[in-house]
Amino acid sequence: MRLLITNDDGIESVFLHELVRALRTAGHELFVVAPKHEQSWVGAAKSRNRGVHATAADRGLGCPTWIVDGTPSDAVNIALDHLLPSDARPEAVLSGINVGLNASLGFIIASGTIAGAWEGALHGLPAIAFSQDLTEDIYNRLKERGGQPDDQLLASLATSAVRAAQMTPDLIAATPPRRFLVHNVNFPFPHRAHAPVQRTVPAQVVVPRLFSPAGDDGTHRLIFRLGDDLSPASPLTDRAALAAGQISHTILDYTQLGQI
Repeated sequence: MRLLITNDDGIESVFLHELVRALRTAGHELFVVAPKHEQSWVGAAKSRNRGVHATAADRGLGCPTWIVDGTPSDAVNIALDHLLPSDARPEAVLSGINVGLNASLGFIIASGTIAGAWEGALHGLPAIAFSQDLTEDIYNRLKERGGQPDDQLLASLATSAVRAAQMTPDLIAATPPRRFLVHNVNFPFPHRAHAPVQRTVPAQVVVPRLFSPAGDDGTHRLIFRLGDDLSPASPLTDRAALAAGQISHTILDYTQLGQI
C-alpha cells in the first residue's frame, strides 16, 4: 500500500523511525513528512500567521522524506497538496508512533499525533494514529538519553511497530472513504508479543491543574498529569485496556459530534 507517515515528536524520533522500518519491511510504499521539532499537545493547530518551510531530507528511512517547520497538521496538508507526486496519492495517512499514550478524552483532543491522522481524514482518506504507552520513569529516562530508548523500551517499541504494520492493511480496508474516522491505537508497556487487541472507548478523564503557579519570572509551566478517571465500569476504556496489557483500538467517529 502507498502510505503517508507523520508524527508530532519530530523527524528525529526513534519511534517514527521504527514504524517506518516495520512498514517498509512489510512491503509498503512510504512517504514521510514530519515536523522539524517536537509538536506535542498542539492539537490540530495550523500555522496561520507565518510561512511554513518544507524541505526534502535524507534521514536514512529509505523513502522520500520531508521536514516541515510547523505542526503535524501543516505537514500533512502541505504533503498531500504540494509534496507528493500527483500520481502518488496515498491510500491512508498514518501518524506516530507517539512517545506516550494518547488515551482518554483529555489527551485525544490535545494530541498532535491524532491531529496528523485527522488531517488525512479531512482529505477523505483512512487515518490511523499509533501511540506507545510509557511509565513516567521510562519517559524520563528516554528524555535524559536524548530520545534514545534503552533496551527494554526498544524491545517494546519494535514489537509495537511490527503490530502496527500488521494492523494497518485491515484497518484501512475496514474504513470507507470520506467517513471522517480516525483509528486511535495505543500499545501497552511493556508490549509483549501476542497482546490482544481490544475495541475501546475513550476514558472519561478530567485533567485539572495542568499549569504551575507563576514562578519568579512570572510564567506558568505545564505539569504533566494523567488526570482523574471518572469512567464507568463498562464499556472497556482505552486506559483500562492499557492497564491490562492489551492493545487499545478506539474508533474516533467525528460525524458523531453534535448528534441529537
